[in-house]
Amino acid sequence: MGKYRFETDEHVMFRKSLRKYLDKEAVPQYEKWEEDRLIPKSFWRKLGEMGYLCPQVKEVYGGLETDFRYAVIIGEELERVGASLTGVGLHNDIVVPYIEAYGTEQQKSRWLPGCVTGQHITAIAMTEPGAGSDLAAIQTTAEKKGNHYVVNGSKTFITNGINGDLILVAVKTDTKADPRHRGISLIMIEEGTPGFTRGRKLNKVGMHAQDTAELFFEDCLVPVDNLIGEEGKGFTYLMEKLQQERLMVAISAQTASEDMVDMTLTYVKSRKAFGKPIGAFQNTQFKLVEMATEVELGHSFLESLIEDHLAGKEIVSKVSMAKYWLTETAKKISGECLQLHGGYGYMEEYKIARRYRDIPVASIYAGSNEIMKVIVAKKMGL
Repeated sequence: MGKYRFETDEHVMFRKSLRKYLDKEAVPQYEKWEEDRLIPKSFWRKLGEMGYLCPQVKEVYGGLETDFRYAVIIGEELERVGASLTGVGLHNDIVVPYIEAYGTEQQKSRWLPGCVTGQHITAIAMTEPGAGSDLAAIQTTAEKKGNHYVVNGSKTFITNGINGDLILVAVKTDTKADPRHRGISLIMIEEGTPGFTRGRKLNKVGMHAQDTAELFFEDCLVPVDNLIGEEGKGFTYLMEKLQQERLMVAISAQTASEDMVDMTLTYVKSRKAFGKPIGAFQNTQFKLVEMATEVELGHSFLESLIEDHLAGKEIVSKVSMAKYWLTETAKKISGECLQLHGGYGYMEEYKIARRYRDIPVASIYAGSNEIMKVIVAKKMGL
């Protein structure tokens, strides 16, 4: 039986094989990747060889044409290993779908095969030093001159910013547009483009193996053929794809919560205090029952949302609820589980310590939880 009611025997087998693969290829290396502050490109290529990168891509471009259920499974199994693998999900389920949905035939033929094999690693660059949730306030400009755009500006907090060689960049092609968001376009900037440089690899509180960087564009010459979709439609494209992005964040948060409850349940049964397992104390039992209940509720809500998303329904409001509630729940559970681990919970060799520092950023990225509440409030007519 699969984890979800919509999983077929094929999906169950896929999950088992992926978990077995990750237990062999990722779990033993994960601590080193955290120390190195980088996941090697060789691992990306291995994922590509096994069919775990962008499996939804059409066969003509090298993909397997799988449905969204496979994306859910891959996202969960990567998160089970550790949050620093989130860049793979960003590549698979967030950036590449822009090429699939809005790219020209020439762009798809040029980039998608490499995205499937791991030859290309993608990133999306929206956030700037002075513009986060207020996307319309971005300052990076792209001025059309002949057959090129001249791009100037900078981006920060960019996931896959060091490894990425295909960067989908949100730019202002019309600085005088009213309203402002109508001046935003999406341009793919490739590694080696004149005027494109990377800044430092940012030193984060958690998710240490996930490379996050600053990007700079100084008179960066990008061919007009690298425009994704139409000029001025960038904001619309971003809004259309954010439902899936936020759903994937919610799935990761739920997986982290399940993982933390499982590891803590195991720990309290073996750790003894005052002559008996700490799981025998009523406080411990009540805490775990509360967390297990929240995990069950989260699972049921998420399952219904995934089914609706598979059916092509517009569920922006519910996805915003899930993104905010499940990430906040994961933060709360991480604190409770660390407490139940006692002093050992604060030691780096225990996975709960890593979870505790990895989780908080999920309530910030893909739209802060405050923005999620603003979206829901608007949908409620407030």
